[in-house]
Amino acid sequence: MSRPRKVHVKSFGCQMNVYDSNRMADTLAPAGFTETARADDADLVILNTCHIREKAGDKVYSEIGRIRMLKDAAELQGRRMLIAVAGCMAQAEGEEIIRRAGAVDLVVGSQNYHRLPDLIARVQAGEQIVDTEFPVEDKFDVLAAPARDAIVKRGISAFVTVQEGCDKFCTFCVVPYTRGAEVSRAVEKIAAEVKRLAAAGVREVTLIGQNVNAYHGQGSDGRPWTLGQLLYRLADVPGIARLRYTTSHPRDMNDDLIAAHGELPALMPYVHLPVQSGSDRMLAAMNRRHTRKDYLDVIARLRAGRADLAFTSDFIVGFPGETEDDFRDSLTLLDEVGFACAYSFMYSPRPGTPAADMEPQVPQEKKSERLQRLQAVINRYWREFNASFIGRTVDVLLEKPGKLPGQLVGRSPYLQTVQVMAPAALIGSVLPVGITNIGTNTLFGTLLSNMPARRRWP
Repeated sequence: MSRPRKVHVKSFGCQMNVYDSNRMADTLAPAGFTETARADDADLVILNTCHIREKAGDKVYSEIGRIRMLKDAAELQGRRMLIAVAGCMAQAEGEEIIRRAGAVDLVVGSQNYHRLPDLIARVQAGEQIVDTEFPVEDKFDVLAAPARDAIVKRGISAFVTVQEGCDKFCTFCVVPYTRGAEVSRAVEKIAAEVKRLAAAGVREVTLIGQNVNAYHGQGSDGRPWTLGQLLYRLADVPGIARLRYTTSHPRDMNDDLIAAHGELPALMPYVHLPVQSGSDRMLAAMNRRHTRKDYLDVIARLRAGRADLAFTSDFIVGFPGETEDDFRDSLTLLDEVGFACAYSFMYSPRPGTPAADMEPQVPQEKKSERLQRLQAVINRYWREFNASFIGRTVDVLLEKPGKLPGQLVGRSPYLQTVQVMAPAALIGSVLPVGITNIGTNTLFGTLLSNMPARRRWP
């Protein structure tokens, strides 16, 4: 009896890569591949890569080196292991990956995952392939739907891609080049996917896209719908208790989406809205197409629609030409908005982007020093936000067993990890929890009721 073929997919970077990795595994299942969590046990290893920052690329090449040793060991055992590099780095670097890492058998761009079974068959026949073309066909129409067992295995929260690509062309960003122009999926195709997820027990869906609130997919009336309209449609899917979306652009936060935050109980009060800098001069250099005032106006409109919203953001420090005054503008924006959390990064030049050739480049030591100062402020606000929940009651979606016997781990509406003692039968329920203490990254609480809040089963 022949050994069943196994695939190991490792994701780097954003949530969309996690979603894409799952869909790659789903697409390979009809070709006879089953998923494995162990790279050393795999016949095919797929590295689904990111290209946003230089360190992301360095990690991938380091991982290729590690997998190459596993490939050599498999060969000594008489077993052939294939290595594929997928995702944004594959799209951007193409043949360069093969040149630098000859052990790689296949480089496949971010729009070609639906071709994987055919590409793998060609590689097994002896070809070394680079496929980074932007195809005419819609990959979402071709990708295999996940099997129910695969959905159940992945848990009660799921990502669903609704939009890909970006037309903004921020000067630091590779997304328009690696993911292409903005494309949105049709409303009813998304709804059908969400219904399949709900039928398999998924309770929370996060809609994802590189510029998700630029969504403009065809609605049931044949017209382009906004993200807000899509959220209203998905809120009617039985079994879905929570909806989220990420990542947004300030220019695309329209009235429909703001209204949805005020009117849809299923839409969580947690908005990730990247600003990148608090300096108008830097925002112009980044081609962000909004000012500091524009950003603050969007925050004010959202808070007027729903007062309990919490905001997170992204900041880049050390962008070319950034002065100390520019950097201080970012610090004061943190104070003005009062973010629950934020993600901060040192600027990293990406080849082919306009910012890579801008002058003056900020010295590395200056970028590092500013990043530490920014993160100190971010961490202070994050700790204060979490501490404000002690003594409060929050609805928690219980997701999985914890490390201790009788413990479950869930998420608050604000994506905080919450640990509570509760029976495993309550996984998938949304229950009120009284918060009693906080840890470094976790809230601890006591279950106040075993009657699910706003329970909506299929």
